[in-house]
Amino acid sequence: MNDTKYIVTIAGHDPSSGAGLTSDIKTFEAHGLYGLSVCTAITVQNDIDFKQCIWTEIDVIIAQIETLFQRFDIHIVKIGIVESWDILNRILNKLHALNADVKIVLDPIIKASAGFDFHETENQSLLDNIWKQCFMVTPNYDEIQSLYPHLNIENTIEHIASFTNIYLKGGHRTDKKGWDAIYHSGIVMVNIPPNTDKVYQKHGSGCVLSASLASNFVLDIALEDAAKNAKQYTEQFLNSDASLLGKHKYNTFPPTQSIKSNSQ
Repeated sequence: MNDTKYIVTIAGHDPSSGAGLTSDIKTFEAHGLYGLSVCTAITVQNDIDFKQCIWTEIDVIIAQIETLFQRFDIHIVKIGIVESWDILNRILNKLHALNADVKIVLDPIIKASAGFDFHETENQSLLDNIWKQCFMVTPNYDEIQSLYPHLNIENTIEHIASFTNIYLKGGHRTDKKGWDAIYHSGIVMVNIPPNTDKVYQKHGSGCVLSASLASNFVLDIALEDAAKNAKQYTEQFLNSDASLLGKHKYNTFPPTQSIKSNSQ
């Protein structure tokens, strides 16, 4: 009997493999999973310079998704960069049509670390519908503050948390740098402090965090434990060396916690 667990990333291709599809695949494999991928864009970049983004046509994205779902048993999907919120909404609609119970971890990438803007916030009702279709979203502080410009960050968090679960990455925080937070089940907030005093900056660290989080969900790890495991894995990746391109340590996961949460 084939006991392989599958997971899909829907994201862009980064030639440096620090972010995007190839980074996600490495993270999935480190968690003992078989990673499948759908390409949303071909980027021209390295670990320090983002030059160009060539978007994949939506019909091609949908065809890739359909082909994978026809063949493999897929329950968790991680999504990275897409061309627009409208395109993202169409992708989400297709995923739920193929599997009504699919859980989606969305990393809402609005700007590359090198400063390249992908897309700006469009109409807010569309954003609200997108959150409803996701199991968890993983913005950093810069990203979440840009989503609803008329709201402060506390009200933005409360608004998004009314639709979905949030893993708020703290790398861009000015008050408690490196402190992450999760908001789940509509009413629960949990701080996740750093496990180390110092980390080295890495290209693609946000991709690794969300891919690790999605991997934990495939492994039936409870939501809060999954978030803490993803934090620990990402810190391990950040401190794997002093360069901008980190290394993934294989055979160190899955983690020990495996109790399924009722809140999921």
